[in-house]
Amino acid sequence: EFREEYRKTIRHIIDFLNGNTKKIIRELKKERDLLSHNENFEKAKEIQNKINAIELITGPFYNNTFDPDINPNFMEDLRKKEINDLKEILNKNNILVENLKRIECFDISNISGTNATGSMVTFTNGEKDGQWYRRFKIRLKNKPNDFAMIAEVLKRRLNHPEWPLPNLIVVDGGKGQVSTAIKAIKQFSNITIPVIGLAKKEEILITPDLKKISLSKDSDALKLIMRIRDEAHRFAITYHRKLRSKNFLN
Repeated sequence: EFREEYRKTIRHIIDFLNGNTKKIIRELKKERDLLSHNENFEKAKEIQNKINAIELITGPFYNNTFDPDINPNFMEDLRKKEINDLKEILNKNNILVENLKRIECFDISNISGTNATGSMVTFTNGEKDGQWYRRFKIRLKNKPNDFAMIAEVLKRRLNHPEWPLPNLIVVDGGKGQVSTAIKAIKQFSNITIPVIGLAKKEEILITPDLKKISLSKDSDALKLIMRIRDEAHRFAITYHRKLRSKNFLN
């Protein structure tokens, strides 16, 4: 595997020096999509970083954005752009948010109906905020039910008044997950938090009134939500595997 990766890297360097950047990007995107399909999100992210680097270097605005001496706040500006784009889309669709400083995303990992787990990841100002990541071992003993599980996790999360409340909650899923999350939150009469979902495969945004919003793949808002969703999924899968390994060894 190492030798194959090494050969691939050398081939890409040769193509790059020969000016065949479109060919490299096409191959990298194919590799990224395959990794993402297989839920290897960390590796897919590494590939995406390579794509971003090539596009920045070969793009017409490279000198104005990438050079830290010219724009030392590049990443901060990029995150602000993503947050403002998402805020604009939400407000246009009657999801009123004053700011999106804190976004929490919830995901359920339920492979083969065993060791079901839930994850909560927190993004502050568009960046991962690991101090507020939380894991939940599902207590529900009935048959696997994603809706009941998301309700359980949200209720347990909101039963922690010492944790700051988010400006927005994102759930991994479609209409069913969104409506379930809203019902769970409504049980807390003093809490009002907007909920949106990101449906798998189609990458469709689901609003609280269960309206579907299609965003272009180049949308800054979609990039932000996908990054948050993928991180929640990765975090849930990691905990799920740990529990399965522990049970297997026992």
